[in-house]
Amino acid sequence: MHGEYKVPGGKLVVVDFDVVDGVIADFHLSGDFFLEPDSALEAIDAAVNGLSSEADTAAIADAIRRALPSDAVLLGFSPEAVGVAVRRSLSNATAWRDYDWSIVHAKAVPPRLHLALDEALSNSLAAGHRGPTLRIWEWDESAVVIGSFQSVKNEVDPDGAARYGFDVVRRITGGGAMMMEKGNVVTYSLYVPADLVSGMSFADSYAYLDDWALVALRSLGVDATYKPLNDIASPQGKIGGAAQKRFKNGVVLHHVTMSYDMDGQKMTEVLRIGREKISDKGIASAAKRVDPLKAQSGLSRAEIIERMKQTFTELYGAHPGDISDAEYADAERLVAEKFGTEEWLYRVP
Repeated sequence: MHGEYKVPGGKLVVVDFDVVDGVIADFHLSGDFFLEPDSALEAIDAAVNGLSSEADTAAIADAIRRALPSDAVLLGFSPEAVGVAVRRSLSNATAWRDYDWSIVHAKAVPPRLHLALDEALSNSLAAGHRGPTLRIWEWDESAVVIGSFQSVKNEVDPDGAARYGFDVVRRITGGGAMMMEKGNVVTYSLYVPADLVSGMSFADSYAYLDDWALVALRSLGVDATYKPLNDIASPQGKIGGAAQKRFKNGVVLHHVTMSYDMDGQKMTEVLRIGREKISDKGIASAAKRVDPLKAQSGLSRAEIIERMKQTFTELYGAHPGDISDAEYADAERLVAEKFGTEEWLYRVP
């Protein structure tokens, strides 16, 4: 068995081993990480040898941690990373470059259609009509996009939303409400086979699927890091957040919204959650909790998006793609039957 796992923001972890009668044997760890003392490598190999091939990531990490000498220093990886590499090997996980990626940067569409396209393109991937895809959203309308399980009345101030022209829509993923002001957000979706994140916990997969975006932002001088569970942040505050849905058809939808620019006062008038989140943190303005990309990079939104597309292509290989007429039609159907209905929006009043 052979497995590899590139730690988000860290180093490559490689494992090679056999499975004999349900037990891990002849295990060897390698990679471009840093480890002191040298004897710690032998300790890790010995800890994994003899474990059940059914051991989960936590059990593998626990065995390694107990075997490490007290003065061991691990840089660029962790016992959990070794566990993920083992589990990915055992589940025949795929890697980014195993796929033919397309990047879709299509026309602006209404917010409800954007949300419907996430489901339509996920279904299209599952049906084999498209390959794994990165889609950049374009906005010509503003919207408050609430999480699948949030209450409309608890999250949105209807007067504030109406005053500033924000539509209110519900997405299919969990997480919190996002104020999507046209021209002031950078949003992307990934439609990927579940095999790409096989062997990872939800938490691991969030960071793994967004690591390329952090590489792109850092190349622009933005000190971006991943803050579990689902935030992209900098030392000055939050840049954006991710959400994810795993469909039964074997597709994972992962999407992210990052703030390009924002009006903190407007956010507190449109989102009720904006007031609540700052009430227990001693922060005078919601703007202080968010660190928009415009202020950090000094670049236009278009320039940031182009660097992101360039970085994704350089890392994983990708070609320009588009959305087919059939996919748009399926999304329009989903708007009529689901995303544009009162029943969907107010399923949690």
